[in-house]
Amino acid sequence: MFQTIAKSLFGSSNDRYVKSIGKVVNQINALELQIQALSDDELRAQTDKFRRQLDDGQTLDDILPEAFATVREASSRVLGMRHFDVQMVGGIVLHRGEISEMKTGEGKTLVATLATYLNAIEGKGVHVVTVNDYLARRDAEWMGRLHNWLGLTVGVIVPNLPEAQRREAYNADITYSTNNELGFDYLRDNMKHSRDQMVQRPFNFAIIDEVDSILIDEARTPLIISGPTEDKSDLYVALDEVVKEVPEDWYEKDEKTKNVQLTEEGTDEIEKILMDKGLLATENLYDVENTQVVHHLEQALRANIMYKRDDNYIVKDDKVVIIDEFTGRMMDGRRWSNGLHQAVEAKEGVKIEPENQTMASITFQNYFRMYPKLSGMTGTAATEAAEFWDVYKMNVVEIPTNVPVQRIDEEDEFYKNTMDKFGAIAKAIKDKNEIGQPVLVGTVSIEKSELLSQFLEKEGVKHEVLNARQHEREAHIVAQAGRIGAVTIATNMAGRGTDIQLGGNADFRIGDELSEMAEDDPKRQMEEDRIKAEVAAEKQKVLEAGGLFVLGTERHESRRIDNQLRGRSGRQGDPGLSRFYLCLEDDLLRIFGPDTLFSKMMNSNLADGEAIGSKWLSKAIETAQKKVEARNYEARKQVVQYDDVMNDQRKVIYEQRGEIMEAEKVDDVVLDMRQDTVNSLVSEACPPGSYPEQWDIAGLKEKIEDVFGLKPPIDQWLDEDQVEPEIIEERIQAEADAMMDRKIAEADPNIWRQVEKSVLLERLDYHWKEHLATLDALRQVIWMRGIAQKQPINEYKQEAFGLFENMLETLREDVTKILATAQLRTQMPEPQALPDLPDFLTGHIDPLTGLDNSNDGDGSAERPELFGSLAGSPRAGFGPGGRNPDNPYANQNISRNAQCPCGSGNKYKHCHGAAA
Repeated sequence: MFQTIAKSLFGSSNDRYVKSIGKVVNQINALELQIQALSDDELRAQTDKFRRQLDDGQTLDDILPEAFATVREASSRVLGMRHFDVQMVGGIVLHRGEISEMKTGEGKTLVATLATYLNAIEGKGVHVVTVNDYLARRDAEWMGRLHNWLGLTVGVIVPNLPEAQRREAYNADITYSTNNELGFDYLRDNMKHSRDQMVQRPFNFAIIDEVDSILIDEARTPLIISGPTEDKSDLYVALDEVVKEVPEDWYEKDEKTKNVQLTEEGTDEIEKILMDKGLLATENLYDVENTQVVHHLEQALRANIMYKRDDNYIVKDDKVVIIDEFTGRMMDGRRWSNGLHQAVEAKEGVKIEPENQTMASITFQNYFRMYPKLSGMTGTAATEAAEFWDVYKMNVVEIPTNVPVQRIDEEDEFYKNTMDKFGAIAKAIKDKNEIGQPVLVGTVSIEKSELLSQFLEKEGVKHEVLNARQHEREAHIVAQAGRIGAVTIATNMAGRGTDIQLGGNADFRIGDELSEMAEDDPKRQMEEDRIKAEVAAEKQKVLEAGGLFVLGTERHESRRIDNQLRGRSGRQGDPGLSRFYLCLEDDLLRIFGPDTLFSKMMNSNLADGEAIGSKWLSKAIETAQKKVEARNYEARKQVVQYDDVMNDQRKVIYEQRGEIMEAEKVDDVVLDMRQDTVNSLVSEACPPGSYPEQWDIAGLKEKIEDVFGLKPPIDQWLDEDQVEPEIIEERIQAEADAMMDRKIAEADPNIWRQVEKSVLLERLDYHWKEHLATLDALRQVIWMRGIAQKQPINEYKQEAFGLFENMLETLREDVTKILATAQLRTQMPEPQALPDLPDFLTGHIDPLTGLDNSNDGDGSAERPELFGSLAGSPRAGFGPGGRNPDNPYANQNISRNAQCPCGSGNKYKHCHGAAA
C-alpha cells in the first residue's frame, strides 16, 4: 500500500527516468530553429563536422543533441516525417544500450534512425536487426534514403547474397539484417581459412527490432551449422509401422514437454514386436547395443502422438514443413533435430532426408552478448524485463505514447466448449461487419483459423484467412486489415512489423493497383491522388464505426503475445476495441490451468452457448500464463547455462584459429605441440612416482614410432644408471627436433609454412566438430545424473572440461603425427576428379524439443572454402567443384538446395547445377 501511495506522489522509477531524459530532449528542441536554417548542403555537411569533433576528443554523448536535431530535420526534408519528442526519448534510450518499449504504431522504425546515425558516425559499424528478410529490405531501403542523404553508407544482408556483396554490406556504416543471417555469418566466418574470406568485422553496436521476439522467443533455440550423416530411412519406416499399432495404455504422454514415455507393459510388448522384426541386437530393449533403436523409437512415438498435421506442421510438395509456434508462419527448409523430423516424414510417408551432424553452433544469447553495446525496441517487453536484465543486462524503459491510447480492452468471455465459443465469435464478427467495423482475429493454429473460417462462411461474412498457407501475401493482407468491413483471420502475430492503418494502407494500394503503370505516366499522379483520397474518406468511416476490433480466439502461453495482438488496435490515438474469447477446451487452460478452475466451472451449470466473465477467471488465466512463462524462461536459462560451458571453449578455439590465420608462420605453435606430445607420451608410459619396472617401455616405443616414425634406443638408455623419465623425454624430444629440422631443410620454407598452417586449421576444425558431437550426446544423457542427487549442469561442466582437455591433447598428437610423417613432393600430382561435397545445412535448433527455427537458403552453406580440407587440397578457394560451361546460371550463386531457376521443379543440384 505504501508503494502505491509513493508511486502516486512521485511517479514510478520508469516515469522519473523518462522525465530525466526530457532535459536532453529540451536541448535538442532548442537547436531546432538553428538546424532548420541550414541549407541542404550545410545539413549534409554536419556528418563530417561530427566526425571531426569525435577525432578531437568529444564523445557521442557530447554531440548527441545536435546529431539528433540534424536527423530530425533531415527526416522532415527526405522522408516527410518529423520525430516527436517521445521518439527522441526512445532514440536516447536506444543509444544508451537499453530497450525502448513503444506501443504499436508509435514509429519505432523512425526512432531507430536517431541512435543508428549517431553511433554510425564513428565508422565502426552499426547493425540493425529485424525479424525477417522483408523488414530488413524494407527498412534498409526506406530509412537508407535518410542515412544516404546524410552521407552514411547502408548495406543489407539477405539470404543468397554472394560473399563479396555480403562483405561489402558488413563494411557499410549501417547494416540491416536478420538475427539468423548475422549468427550464421559469424559461425561461417570462424570456419574459414583466411581473414580475407571472412565477411564480418569486429562488433560495435546493434539495435534489435522486435527485441522480445528475437532475444526471448527465438533465444531458446541455438543456431547450428551441420552436415549429413548416414541414411537410416529403413529404420525410421520400420519403427513408424510399429508405433502406429501401439495402443494408448502402452504409453504415458506429457503435453507440456511433448514427450511420450512407454509404460512397463508397453516396454515388454514393444520388445517382443521389435525382436520379431529383427530390429533389436539383444532381447533387452535398453541394452547399450539397442541405444539407437530406443532413441528413434522415442522420436517415432513423439511424431505420431504429440505432433499434429496442420498444427505443428503441414505437408507441402511431398515435404514436411514446420509451422512456427509463435507466428504461424510456414518455415521452408527448417527441420527438427535428433531424428524427429525424419520420424514425422516416415509418419506422413514422404521422402526421408538423412540426419545431420553439428559442425558449429551458438545461442542468440551468447552471440548478441559479444556486442559492446546492445539495445532493442518493441511494443511488449515489460513482462520479460527481469530476463532481459538477468541475461543481457538491458533495462526496459516504457516510453509514453505521443497521443493517449483510446483502445478499450474488454473483459474476456468464457464458454463451456470450442463449438459454443466459435459460434459466439462468428456472431460477434457478423455484428461488427454489418456496421463496417474492421475485425482482426488472432488464432493459435492453422486448424483453428480454418475452423473459424467455416463458421464465418455459414454466417455469410466475407473474410481473409492469413496463415502459413498464404505467407507470400502476408504483408499485403495485414496492411489492408483496417479497411471498412474487413475481416482478417491471422495466425498469432503474422504480419508483425506491418502497420494496420484505418481505412487501408495507401502505399500498398498504390503498389498493388498501379503496378503496371509506369512511374513517369502523367495519369499515375492522378490515380495516386484518387487512392489517397479514398483511403482518407474510408478512414473517417472506420473511425465512426469504432476503429479496429481485435478479437482473440484463445489466450496465448505468454501475456506478451496477447499484448502484441491487442496492440494492433488503437495505434497513434485511434479508437479501438479488443476482446478475448475462451473455453475449457483451450490448450492453455486444459494443460496449465489450475484443477480447481475446471471443477468450479463444471459445477456452475453453465448452459450451452452461455458466456460468463469474471475477475476470478481472468486471474486464473493470468496465473496459468505466468506458469508457462516461468517454464519457458527456465528452458531458455538452461540452454544458456549449457551453451555458456561450450562458449568458453568456443572462444578459445576461435581465438586460436584467428591467431593461426593472421600469423605468417606457426612454427612456434607446432614446436609447442610436439613438445607437449612427447611429454604426454612419456608421462603415460612412465607415470610420475612409479618404478622403472612399472614403465610401459614397449608401448612407448610403439607410440614413438607411430607418431614420429622414430626408433630411439630407449632400451640402451635404461641400462644407464639413474635414468629418469625427464631424461628419456629430453632425448626423444631432441631426436624428434632433429628429424623435423632435416625435413624442413629439404623443403621450400614458404611451402612448409603454408603446410603447417593448413594442417593446423584443418585438424583443429575436424576435432572441434567431433567435440561438438560428443557434447551434444553428453547433453542428451546428463540429466540422468540428477537421479544420483547430482546437479546435471555441474556434472556437464566437469565432463565437458575433461573432454575439451582430451580433444586438445588428441589435436596436438594428430598435428604432430601428420607433420612428422608427411612426405613432401617436389612435383604437383595430376589433378583428380573431386567427389561431391555433402550439403551443409543451417539450423536454429531447440536442444530440448528438437524444434528448428531457421532455414538453409543462404547460398553459402555449401562453399568448400568453408569446409574443404586445406591440407594439400586443390579444392580450397574454388566454387563447388568445376562449373558446367552449359549452365546459364553458373554465376548466380544459387544454393544447391534451392529450386532450379529453369522452372523444372527440381533442386538446382539435381538439375542445371548437377555438374557443379
